[in-house]
Amino acid sequence: MPFYNDLRPHSDYKTRDYALVFPGMTDAEKRRTIENLLRLKTGLDTQIPNRKVDRTLLVASWNIKEFGHTVQRLSEAYFYIAEIIARFDLIAAQEVKSTLKDLQIVMRILGADWDYLVNDITDGQDGNSERSAYLFNRKRLRMSGLVGEIVLWPALTEDSLVKQLKRTPYMTGFKAGWKSFVLVNLHLHPGSSAADVAYRKEELRLLLAALEHKSARFRHQNLVLTGDMNLYQELDDAAVEMINAAGYFEVEGLIDKDTNASRTQAYDRMFIRKNPYFQIATDSRGKGIGGVFNPFEFVYRQDEQLQYKQEMIEVYGGSRDIGNDAQALDNYFMVYWRRNQISDHFPIWFELEIDSSD
Repeated sequence: MPFYNDLRPHSDYKTRDYALVFPGMTDAEKRRTIENLLRLKTGLDTQIPNRKVDRTLLVASWNIKEFGHTVQRLSEAYFYIAEIIARFDLIAAQEVKSTLKDLQIVMRILGADWDYLVNDITDGQDGNSERSAYLFNRKRLRMSGLVGEIVLWPALTEDSLVKQLKRTPYMTGFKAGWKSFVLVNLHLHPGSSAADVAYRKEELRLLLAALEHKSARFRHQNLVLTGDMNLYQELDDAAVEMINAAGYFEVEGLIDKDTNASRTQAYDRMFIRKNPYFQIATDSRGKGIGGVFNPFEFVYRQDEQLQYKQEMIEVYGGSRDIGNDAQALDNYFMVYWRRNQISDHFPIWFELEIDSSD
């Protein structure tokens, strides 16, 4: 569980020198954070299954907006992000920026049981100074030894306009219980134009071809493709069919679930390589267990915007008078500010069986 030393009353510091991440938090900020954390924890308890020790693993993926670049995040936001991450065992994160500042803050809150892996940024404009990362609970799983970036080679791309994926996929192996598996952390080309859709499909075609070509060299055949794939419903159906034809299936609990904060698209996906001994846990109806968690049901709710009015005024760079225009303040809070606090994407997850003894 995360550490909450920063939320202690100041009187506690007189008897012990607690390690603080945000020593400047006021009592009012601490109280607000505590109230929100309690509500968030209740929501997580309701929507995310309890860990089944030695039987299942909770695997998640989350594009955390501008993680390391935005200067708008309040101290409390890091506690909410850490609380969500701590509910899972392994998280593939996208949009970790060139600075690791935000990641390091969250790791301090998560504590010593947690560790992370991160690749280098993809240089150039297309790379957008982004990294991929894995955050994992060392008490629940360990690395298998396989770590690498998927780089395309000339013979594979000679007839294609795509020579490399814009953000280099990060491939990493893990072990838990009886299971060894590999996650491929993706952030594919965005956009909804016909050209964008075609480019994204070609990225996927080349990725699948590269994985198929290299698969004989891997000791692990349990593959999970996950991340912010920027797949649009209907527009990218042909790309999804291509993934299915390559032997992957989508987590049932995620099919047709909106994953962006606007609740309009299923950008974030999880596809698993079919294998009778690598299975998603199922519910009483036999449906694969997985889902999407919306943090804005519990923190930064629409009726709480006035609590953050002064903070928003201090960072607002637009032309409207949000201090006196209630509609403008509401729009800024809902569309921009709260997404800069948490993210414009929701975390997605599934429950993986790690005991195949039956």
